[in-house]
Amino acid sequence: MSITTGDSRGKITSQTLLEKKQRHERITVITAYDYASARLVDEVGIDIVLVGDSLAQVMLGYDNTLPVTVDEMLHHTRAVHRGVKQAFLIADMPYGSYHVDEQSALANAARFLKEGGAEAVKIEGGEKRADLIRRIIDAEIPVCGHIGLTPQSVHVMGGYKVQGKTMNAVEQLMRDAVALDKAGVCCLVLEGIPREVATLITEEVETPTIGIGAGPECDGQVLVFHDLLGLTFHPAAKFVRRYADVGNSIRDAVRAYAEDVKSGAFPSDAESYHLSKETRAALETIAEHKRSLRK
Repeated sequence: MSITTGDSRGKITSQTLLEKKQRHERITVITAYDYASARLVDEVGIDIVLVGDSLAQVMLGYDNTLPVTVDEMLHHTRAVHRGVKQAFLIADMPYGSYHVDEQSALANAARFLKEGGAEAVKIEGGEKRADLIRRIIDAEIPVCGHIGLTPQSVHVMGGYKVQGKTMNAVEQLMRDAVALDKAGVCCLVLEGIPREVATLITEEVETPTIGIGAGPECDGQVLVFHDLLGLTFHPAAKFVRRYADVGNSIRDAVRAYAEDVKSGAFPSDAESYHLSKETRAALETIAEHKRSLRK
């Protein structure tokens, strides 16, 4: 049996993430939902690949994350797993998969490791989820926490709104973070909270914090693959920085293809397969014979 270390040049593990925080090295995180995107981001050297339930919107066309099922998440997690070699792979547990009872939550979490190939699951919620998260971790399933703007709570929050804007709300976020830290989460996503609050949390907890709309002081940052590439059909959130406009590049390419097909420019002779000279000559002889019979 080989023993792995937290060497960032090799396979990223939960221990690697902890060591990065201790060395004040920033952690890179990005979502992926299929083999191709997973392989591309893994080859670049991203630390964590997250199969987010945001696939409900960017891959399946739902209005929010609530409708996506465990089976749909597992389908995409398996595909991502086949493309990831070095990154730490986390899968979101979708709405309803851990809200009913502890036994079903444990069973669903285990499926993501056994069937999906994930190395950890992500669960939304703070203090109220701490006992459940501790139980899942006790079952040898690493858990990534998620507090602040939790998309699965969109109806309770009254929309996608920045959280932690009052002193009471800040105090609750601090309690949530400490509770999950004590429960033993391997990392903690802080979404949609003021920069100052994220800074306090990052300094307070031992677990690495991953920000998304939470300012630069977090131990790491995560963005949705489609958001940073301009592959979405809605206005970007304030925290999204678009590094490419792949959506318009795809439109231009498809438009050019359609025009070439209509004009006859595609495919060209060079893009076509041909018979050998001998077979072509024999075929022409047969065609000439048929033409002569019709005269």
